[in-house]
Amino acid sequence: MRAPSLSILALLAACSPAAPVESAPVAIKPGPAAVYYETTLAGAPKLILPLACEPGVTCELQNGIDRDPGPDAQDYRCGRHTYQAHNGVDIRLKDLAAQRAGVAVLAPAAGTVTGIRDSMADISVKAPGAPDVSRQMCGNGVAINHGGGWTSQYCHMALGSILVRPGQVVSAGQPLGRVGLSGNTEYPHLHMTIWKDGVVSDPFAPQGDPQACDPDANPGGLWIRSVGQALGYKRGVALNTGFAGDSLDNLKLEEAQVPPPGPTTPALLAYVRLLNLEGGDEIELTLSGPDGKILTTARQPPLDRAKAQYLVFSGRKTPAGGWPAGTYSARYKVIRGGTDAVAGAFSYSIK
Repeated sequence: MRAPSLSILALLAACSPAAPVESAPVAIKPGPAAVYYETTLAGAPKLILPLACEPGVTCELQNGIDRDPGPDAQDYRCGRHTYQAHNGVDIRLKDLAAQRAGVAVLAPAAGTVTGIRDSMADISVKAPGAPDVSRQMCGNGVAINHGGGWTSQYCHMALGSILVRPGQVVSAGQPLGRVGLSGNTEYPHLHMTIWKDGVVSDPFAPQGDPQACDPDANPGGLWIRSVGQALGYKRGVALNTGFAGDSLDNLKLEEAQVPPPGPTTPALLAYVRLLNLEGGDEIELTLSGPDGKILTTARQPPLDRAKAQYLVFSGRKTPAGGWPAGTYSARYKVIRGGTDAVAGAFSYSIK
């Protein structure tokens, strides 16, 4: 897990692939609720959130660092919130519409800019005709030296958005540019890597063996307390929820082109897109009408393996007389080991 040179020419080229992959099932425990301990490592930077977003509302933690030195993949708590050889932290936006509206990348701590790249197009690696990014996997980005052997880099930034230059001194919270879709990625997110003396350091667990994990680890790390709590370990995440009036898929969700429901649309569907599920999870999604009666319930069979991302929807075709006006509600839950690992509710009004 050693870092490449942070020279301007080699900037971030060795960032590991950004697209999440499926992995084998594993049992993990939730972290202690609302608890976070800042590290006391001498000279370590205290990190603020590197994005102008609100975790749990406008952004979510998708992947952490792979702590397993072999072919397996494990995060700092021995879970699967990572993938093989991933060397950073991925903070994901809700969709491409949010990215296009503009979300600032911020310096999480003071330092000196050591390199930038601002020449690569914003295009998903899954798009037809996408360029080869195998030698520039991190896309557009910024590298910073924080002193004391601590350095960092920020990847997948938007073309033409970089606001800083090599040699420039930056303060914590200073904008560096915007989130983009450059390099090896298929969804909008910021990839951040931290190094100490050239070795990747996990900002959630920087102390101890960087190639080991602990399923009982208390949350603690380089983040300031409020950020560490906001990015705390979750058993799963609902990235998107809502209602649709016709068929939908992940592409429509990413493009924020979900057809809204109405009295005479082809159907009424409730949907939820979930992150970081485990093998054996069962997902239930229930749709109810304005009178409180259940219209439909979808119960997925147990997942055969872990899923980095999973879309579920439940609904019915529009009846001959159309949908009556009122508020329709939906409830979802992810059942893991007999308990609700993730649960929530949302609603939509038809006039």
